[in-house]
Parts: sequence; structure tokens; C-alpha cells
Amino acid sequence: MGSSSSERKSAAILEPTMYTASMMAVVVLILLAACADLCDGVTVVDVYRLVQYDLSGVPFGSRFASLNHHAASSLFSPGTAAASGGDSAAAADLSRTVLILPLRGLNLTLIREYIGQRKILGGLLFLLPSIFNPENVDNTGGTDDVPAEGVSKDILVELERLLIHANVPFPVYFAFEHDDINAVLADVERTDVAGQPATATTGGYKFVVAAREPRKIGSPTLTNIQGWLPGLKADGDSNQLPTIAIVASYDTFGAAPALSVGSDSNGSGVVALLEIARLFSILYSNPGTRGRYNLLFGLTSGGPYNYNGTYKWLHSFDQRLRESIDYAICLNSIGSSGDKLWVHVSKPPENEYIKKIFEGISSVAEELGLNVGLKHKKINISNPRVAWEHEQFSRLRVTAATLSELSLAPELLESTGGLSDNRHVVNEASVVRSVKLVAESLARHIYNHEGKNINVFADDSNLAVNPSYIRSWLDLLSRTPRVAPFLSKSDPLIVALKKELTDHTVEVNVQHEVLDGLFTFYDSTSGKLHIYQVASVTFDLLLLLVLGSYLIILFSFLVITTRGLDDLISIFRRPPSRKVKTA
Repeated sequence: MGSSSSERKSAAILEPTMYTASMMAVVVLILLAACADLCDGVTVVDVYRLVQYDLSGVPFGSRFASLNHHAASSLFSPGTAAASGGDSAAAADLSRTVLILPLRGLNLTLIREYIGQRKILGGLLFLLPSIFNPENVDNTGGTDDVPAEGVSKDILVELERLLIHANVPFPVYFAFEHDDINAVLADVERTDVAGQPATATTGGYKFVVAAREPRKIGSPTLTNIQGWLPGLKADGDSNQLPTIAIVASYDTFGAAPALSVGSDSNGSGVVALLEIARLFSILYSNPGTRGRYNLLFGLTSGGPYNYNGTYKWLHSFDQRLRESIDYAICLNSIGSSGDKLWVHVSKPPENEYIKKIFEGISSVAEELGLNVGLKHKKINISNPRVAWEHEQFSRLRVTAATLSELSLAPELLESTGGLSDNRHVVNEASVVRSVKLVAESLARHIYNHEGKNINVFADDSNLAVNPSYIRSWLDLLSRTPRVAPFLSKSDPLIVALKKELTDHTVEVNVQHEVLDGLFTFYDSTSGKLHIYQVASVTFDLLLLLVLGSYLIILFSFLVITTRGLDDLISIFRRPPSRKVKTA
């Protein structure tokens, strides 16, 4: 009897304790959930990452990809003079902050100083006007964009030059203005100016890009595409016909590989080559109008990297073919609205072939109302830098020239299809005019019409330049990023270019080469930016207090109504200690 009574007392003591423990476990789980950040998804934005590459083992570009930090809009502590344009502000600690900066009104000097001093940011997001979006091919921009377009383009070119040649130890992304992200930016700017930056204690906006760390691209491929139009030999002539090469590099490079479409550099050159191939395919399809020159069309890769693809393409030629080339015309950036073009050469202007090339182009240019100048730059064989495509020909003692709107040779990785080089900067009429210039000068040389006012490609003939064809290819290239290391051998663009040359030429050949090891590239070029509005810790604590009080009251009410007040009080009493009796 004594043992049974003792067991019942123990059970009576344990029962409310177990009940209390289970209830408290539920309370703890609810309270832990209440302590978590309360986030409301605001919007999802397509973002494009700054290029990451190594040059001779030296790192450049952005070295990280993932983001998970609060947003701010100023390099300086909010509420200070610099936040509103003054000079006396203290720099803020932004090591756990994503800075969102619109291109409009961007202070490039501050960005240059910040990156130059290698200060740490949680991340950097540049907001670009929608006119620079490659998807806006059909949008000429509203009246609000027109006055600022030139200024924005100049700033963007300088910003891109800075970022490409810097080692940036944090994630850098680009996005385009639209209503949702503009609203977020306005809200962030308002809280920054009010001296309430987004932090764990104040809440605000959190920017998240869930991306794995970038990995090296192994053995990036360069793909060259060539087509052939054979000339007509005279009866009994066993000699090899002379060859004229028309060449254009089709790949690009820019601060954001996923946005590097290069409409002018060198989309305009590629489109011109395709149209010239189409025009001469009509002439060469009839033996009566086929010239006594072979025409070789080359779409080369690796242009931004010292024309590495052109080098390998030329070295794949047998000696006989190489010696048959009279000269090569390289097309580069010929789509601007200006009326000035330059013929860049490596051989002296007094050279017989150079004089013939320049005089032929100049005579046609005069008829078209164009002004053409000659630029001579001697090659330094010991210098690995190859600024123009024709220099790769000249190094093999093949006469060549580059036709371009650029008067000076660009620096390495510059003027190769950056963020500002999109459909809006290309003048379709200028490309048509450049095609006429090259095609007509070639035809007069091939058919011995030099010095004669004969228009082979007259506007009212079946050999007229086709503006619709040029427009469609410009639109396609202006939507298609073409950074070679990110193009596979079977990329749709390469397939399309090969098909187009196959339609107009014969013996089309595709050559795959590996980019020389001077450059190393990393993947992860774009992503999705998730923007969340985060509640402050103050709100969390208040919610925690309210929830906790409510649960305690509810728990007490349930215990009282089911077991009585004494049981509720007994929960909080210290249980009597049980002393072990010694024998």
C-alpha cells in the first residue's frame, strides 16, 4: 500500500511537469520563428556580372559573385554633407552593404578612388539607363533619354575602362532601370538622406544573388569561319589565280560579357562582310561576270585578344594560298554616322599595293561623299600587342589594310564591343554606304574599271545593296553577346554565320582553335537579384513581446480552466526535495 501511494504521488508530480515541458517547447518554437527576419519579396531583377579574368596570372575584374547584404545608395555616411554633394562627409563602413548607384549623375572620381584604395564593399550594383539594354533594339529612346544619352555614354565608357583594368575584391553587377527597381532606389535614397541606413536594427532592403563561386573556363575555344568564291580561269591557264581576302572579327569583349553585343565593334564589320559576300556571289554565279580573282571571306575570332584567332587562321594556310593573296581588307567599326573613315596600314604609303588600295577606295569615297584618310603604323615585331587585324597579315608579309572609323589604334580590351556599343550607336545608312565603298572599289579592281565612273552595284539594279538584309543582321547581332570564351563550338550564332556564308560562298570551312594561355576567364556572367524588404529588430522584439505575452496568458487560462488555480501555482513552485534515508 505504501509503495502504491508513493507511485501515485510521483505520477501526480510528473504529469504537470511533462505537460508543461511540451507546452513550453511549442512556445519556444513559436518565439524562435518570431525572432527570424521578416522579409517581403519586392521584386526580382536580371543582373549582369562584371567580367572576371586573369591576364598573365594577374587577376582583374570582380572576384566574387554571391550577394546577401542590405542596400545603400551613398559611399558616405548618410545625413552628412557629401550625401548631398558636400566635401566634409566621413566614409561609411560598407563592408556589409550593397551599394546601388545609377549611371545618371554617377561620381566617377569617387568610384575610382574607392576602388583604387581597395576598400571593401558588400557589393556594387550599377543601374544603367534602359537605352543601353540590348533587348531594346526597336526602342529609339524617349525624349528624356536623348539629352543625357551622350553624357551617359561617355561616363559609361570611362566606368567600363576603370572596371576592366581593376582587381575588384567584391561582387559587381549591372542592371537596367525600370519602375520596380527605380522605386526601390528612391526608397533607399530617402532613408539614407534621413540618416536611417538599412541595418539589422533598422531594417530596409536586402539584396540577394544566390550564385556559386566562379570557376575557370578550361580551354576556351576560338572559332574561325571562312568561305570561298573561286575566280574564272582562262582556257589553258594553269597558274593559280590571285586572291583578295575580306575579313572581319566577329567576337566582342566588355565589362559585362552577358551584355557585350558590339553592334558597331564589330557587328557593323560582320554585317558588311556578309552583304559583300552576297553581292559578289551573284556576280560569280554567272561565268560571264565571274572575275579573275578568288575571293576569300573570313569571319575570325579572338579579336580583342591580339587577334589570336586571325593569327591561327593565317598559319593554317598552306604556303601557296598565302602567297596568292594580293591583299586583304579588314573591316572594323564602320557603322558610325560620321563621314570620315580611315585606312590603317603597316607598309609604307609609297608601297605599290598600298597606293592601289587607297586610291581605289578614295575614288569611290569621293563619289559617295565620304572622306577617307590614310594612317601608317609600323609594326614592332618584338611587341606582342596587335592593335589592328591587318597587322597579323603584315607579320606574314601579306599586304593588308583595315578600314575603320577609329583614327587611333585602341588599347588592349578597349573599343571591342562594350556596354555602350549597342544598336543605338549604329547608323544603318552608314553601314550601307561602307558596303558600297568596299564592294565598288573591289569590283573596279577585279574588273579593271579603275578610274572609270562605273557603278557595278547601282541602287536601281539587281546588284544593289539590300538595306533590309543589313538591318536584320544588325538587329540579330545587337541582341547577341559574342565574348569568345563563352561561345561553344555549336553556339547558335556560329551555326547561323556558317549557314549564311554557305548560302553565298563555297568550300565553307570552320576552324576551332584554343585561346592562347595569356588569358584565363571565369564563368558566372549573369544572375537573378532578389530584393527583399526586411523588418527591423525593433519590430521583431515588439512582436516577440506581444506574442510571448499572448501565449503566457493563453497557457495560464488553459491550465486554470482545466486543472485549477492550484495546479497553475504548483508549476512555478519549487518541487520538494526528496531526501534519501540512510540505513
